[in-house]
Amino acid sequence: MAKSFKIDCIAFGIFLLQWLIFLTCKKVYLGEALPKKSCVILFWHGRLALMPFAYKKMGIKEKKAYVMISHHKDGEIIARNIAFFGLNTLRGSTSKGALALLRQSFKILDQGDDIIITPDGPRGPFHSISDGSVIIALKKQTPLYLLNYEASSFWEFKSWDKMILPKPFSKITYRLSEEIKIQNLNLEEAKVLIKEKFDIISQMDKG
Repeated sequence: MAKSFKIDCIAFGIFLLQWLIFLTCKKVYLGEALPKKSCVILFWHGRLALMPFAYKKMGIKEKKAYVMISHHKDGEIIARNIAFFGLNTLRGSTSKGALALLRQSFKILDQGDDIIITPDGPRGPFHSISDGSVIIALKKQTPLYLLNYEASSFWEFKSWDKMILPKPFSKITYRLSEEIKIQNLNLEEAKVLIKEKFDIISQMDKG
């Protein structure tokens, strides 16, 4: 019980810090809104810090969003943190217990909701595309989108994902890609295309 309370306190403290930074920043949102039907959304693990705000702005109110979070040691803090934003979690990893996770993912998409995944999480390699993050969209023939943000000024963590935390009063540019067409590609071709598209949208808003 004490450990759970401590995790809640840490998660809420992070939530307050996120809001304090976010409120001071200038925000720009680029790209069309997500479709009303279910979709898979990918973003880099290093953009986790202020990403929950993007879905609340660019998502569809009638749909729920389930963020895939693994059972690694920081996962519980992340899960409880994003719950404060009204986002749901799908616990598990596409590398461990993948079959059960795929079944849960398919059920969520079938009920018309969205799945959000960091394809290089939870431990990398940096900016890699996991098989599972692509298989979910391929198997269900679900629209796939990429989400990213860049900041005019930020701190970069010395972590494997090179996570950035925008500095107060900076400019944050959120960008949602157009739909990434992977339906007629095999797994490896789809991963190459997704990585290329990620590189493009990441560079568009830097500088």
